[in-house]
Amino acid sequence: MILTISGVVLLGVVVFLFFRKDGLKASHALVCCLFGFYLAGTAIAPSIKAGGASLASLLGGLKF
Repeated sequence: MILTISGVVLLGVVVFLFFRKDGLKASHALVCCLFGFYLAGTAIAPSIKAGGASLASLLGGLKF
């Protein structure tokens, strides 16, 4: 678990630097995918999933 959290933090910092420095390129997208897979294995994954479902429900309920 400690190794997974360290990987998530490291990849999160790398993704942030990619966005700040020169946009998102194809190689950067690969790192973002790896970040997502590592993040999915942590204890915060159910909270992220619930937040995403809540946001989708909110956006789905908007009437224009």
